[in-house]
Amino acid sequence: MKICQIDEYGSFEIVSYHKEYVRLSENMGPEKTLKTEPIERTIQALKDFKQEYDQFDNIEIRAVATAAVRQAKNQQEFLDLVKKEIDLELRVISGETEAYLDYLGVVNTLPVRNGILMDTGGASTELVWIQNSECKARVSIPVGSVLLSQNYDLGDAITASNLYHAMNAAGRKISTVQWLGQVHNLPLIALGGSNRTIAKIHRREKHTSIDDLPDIHGMHLSTNYVFNLISDLISMNKEERMQVPGLAKNRADVIIGGLIPISLVLRNLQIGEVIFSNHGLRDGILYDYLKKNHQ
Repeated sequence: MKICQIDEYGSFEIVSYHKEYVRLSENMGPEKTLKTEPIERTIQALKDFKQEYDQFDNIEIRAVATAAVRQAKNQQEFLDLVKKEIDLELRVISGETEAYLDYLGVVNTLPVRNGILMDTGGASTELVWIQNSECKARVSIPVGSVLLSQNYDLGDAITASNLYHAMNAAGRKISTVQWLGQVHNLPLIALGGSNRTIAKIHRREKHTSIDDLPDIHGMHLSTNYVFNLISDLISMNKEERMQVPGLAKNRADVIIGGLIPISLVLRNLQIGEVIFSNHGLRDGILYDYLKKNHQ
């Protein structure tokens, strides 16, 4: 949750930021239903958020749900529960809308003219082709860190067979995006928790003091660094991954599934470098609101 104060001219400052890792898509299974424990974690996080935003006057809320709720067969029950428990209207956005909001968050905060934007979440990956700073094409595919890690048993020690099947499954989904064949050698702008973990690990390798960590927004890393890091993480078990500085302990069991999409796209498109963005969906919602309400 990001809380921003907007002045009469449309300028804003961030006054509060809160994050809870609720993993709503956990154990959805082939039946595609949201399960009790992830729902309870999410409801509690939303209650905590409400305590924060209730302290402000003239608050205007934009609350969206993405891939996990988008795919869920029990979507309406979940939305009704959120309304009942928190009095919050969650808007379920399409994958294309999510991709466009990611695009708005990036082009308003990074000097990007041409590139591929990639946002890997728990249950989906969004891809955007940016040409001359415009959104030329966008798509959402149902491949994410939680789904791949759970469906192919990538949570602890990784077997060659499980990794092979997971990469094949993700590769088949990504290969359905026809316009990817036209965008070789462009930089990749990476966002989403799994992709940002690459930058956070690199940051901790270069800076031992936690109090002196630079922002990862705008960080450039070579494709070779990304490949070598993913290879190192694959060779570890869950306990070893939990000890890696910059890798959040609660991501140790889903990080391999989360990094499969970026490894496939980097390899297939001959991309030379990755640029990391700390701004995406939430920022896109803000810029969309400003565009519609402040000329």
